Amino acid sequence: MLNDIFIAPFVDMVEAPDFLMQVLWEGLVSGILYALIALGFVLIFRSSRIFNFAQGIMVVFAALTLVGLFAMGVPAWLSVGLTLVVMFVLAVVIERVVLRPLVGQPDIILFMATIGITLFLIGLGETIFGGENKVMITEELGIPTGDTVLEPFGGLLILQHLDITVVIVATLLVLALLAFLNYTQMGRAIRALGDDHQAALSVGISLQTIWVLVWFIAGIIALVTGIAWGARAGVSFALEVIAYKALPVLMLGGLESITGAIVGGLMIGILEKLFEIYWGQPLLGGNTETWFAFVLALIVLLFRPQGLFGERIIERV
Repeated sequence: MLNDIFIAPFVDMVEAPDFLMQVLWEGLVSGILYALIALGFVLIFRSSRIFNFAQGIMVVFAALTLVGLFAMGVPAWLSVGLTLVVMFVLAVVIERVVLRPLVGQPDIILFMATIGITLFLIGLGETIFGGENKVMITEELGIPTGDTVLEPFGGLLILQHLDITVVIVATLLVLALLAFLNYTQMGRAIRALGDDHQAALSVGISLQTIWVLVWFIAGIIALVTGIAWGARAGVSFALEVIAYKALPVLMLGGLESITGAIVGGLMIGILEKLFEIYWGQPLLGGNTETWFAFVLALIVLLFRPQGLFGERIIERV
């Protein structure tokens, strides 16, 4: 038993390095998508102290809107543009109708409001687009669907072109987001709100404008993530469950850390895939990817409650 846990998996990695590379690649792709979703949570929490429970359904709603517009005869890339417009309108409506009237209310009230947004978007999505599974318009968007076969160490490594595209686009989106936050006036305003709400408001930063902006950015992230996951698994309300895999990423990296969201996403994506292949399937019968990330995050929280990259909170009484 101890051999199966501590020795055999590492022997398998050494004996089949090409298969190990395949596992690491698939974990990297999943990890980048987890990190993207987690960034949406982090941005909204940093700017408003609201844990956005609706981020998962925003992924579904954005993907459904894109596919639905295309089904109505709108060209693929025009559908992408119109979906972004829909996500912007959604951000404005959420700020005006839900968040603005609740300014100053306890955090739990704001959290419950995002649950209400989730239920509303589920009902709206089912009413407009129906509840059946749909196919993402992958080819219509020009996303490659073939694969490239490599032979490292005399073995076999298959790289799906879809996955390569996802990695490139997600990486560029993360870099663009980091550049926006660090080098633009609005980006610095978002960071200022995250660091000190009262000080930021005292120098004239508009809370309402920032809220609309971060919810729109979260909508952009939701659309990109929806296209990526939809191309891999189809477009359905089940994508909402996949999106909540970002929760252990937040627990691991810290709820306010952009760096933590990125690193945490990559760590969980890679580690859960390694555990599934080398420990989960041989010892536990597989399907460990559904719970491994949460157990790992729980272990980290036991020793570092603020996450790996979160700031330690010290309260003096």
